[in-house]
Amino acid sequence: MNANAANTTKVINETTNEVAVTSADLPLACPRPGAPLWARHPRVFIDVLRSESGEAACPYCGTRYRFTGERPTGHH
Repeated sequence: MNANAANTTKVINETTNEVAVTSADLPLACPRPGAPLWARHPRVFIDVLRSESGEAACPYCGTRYRFTGERPTGHH
């Protein structure tokens, strides 16, 4: 992932830890790059494209990721 991809994420709601992601953020892993040390947990990949709604949650911290924009075709 390039450094600019990390800047494409957008926090939707800070109180519920909801983050919007785009195809530039794929493959998506939690915690995100640049997360503070106190918010770190084991790295886990999140598949937001698996569900039709484009949403998935981290099993460790509960952060909800929502895919926005056009879905990629083929392998990403």
